[in-house]
Amino acid sequence: MSSKLKKEIFEWIKTIAVALLLAAIITSVVAPTIVSGESMYPTLKDRDYLFVNKLAYMTKEPQRGDIIVFKTDLLDMESGKEKDLVKRVIAVEGEHLVIKDNKVSVDGKVLKEDYIHDVYTDGDIDIVIPENQVFTMGDNRPNSGDSRQDNLGPINEDDIIGKVMVRLYPFNSIGTVK
Repeated sequence: MSSKLKKEIFEWIKTIAVALLLAAIITSVVAPTIVSGESMYPTLKDRDYLFVNKLAYMTKEPQRGDIIVFKTDLLDMESGKEKDLVKRVIAVEGEHLVIKDNKVSVDGKVLKEDYIHDVYTDGDIDIVIPENQVFTMGDNRPNSGDSRQDNLGPINEDDIIGKVMVRLYPFNSIGTVK
């Protein structure tokens, strides 16, 4: 084998190794996800393609208003696999959440929720959020399975995959998600 061919093979191996290393680093920091359904409308729409920052909560706690992706034991009807959900954090550990008469209050203050689709938030909830948990709801309250349901409840922080940071698709909506 000629030295030129050996050099070219070595360069290919080096390029592939660097690409694999970069892919490993990127996937440990960022997770892609696709929105399924209308529970986060109007902020997110069905089939939006998102990037989730998996390191967002390594050094800080989730904050009210964050849009997160988290693991659940709910099963997807089509695949039979456990579903990941995309929801907004409404209350965090230690906060007193009350949902009554279509109003959401945290620690006695009614939340100003200009991001929700409808002014109607059903439920009759009075809870202090337990340690290491967050309470989540979709922005499309009448059409959201979220922490208000008994089969989900408050979300354990260990089940949080990350914070939604960027929408990549549809192309006319590319940008950060607030």
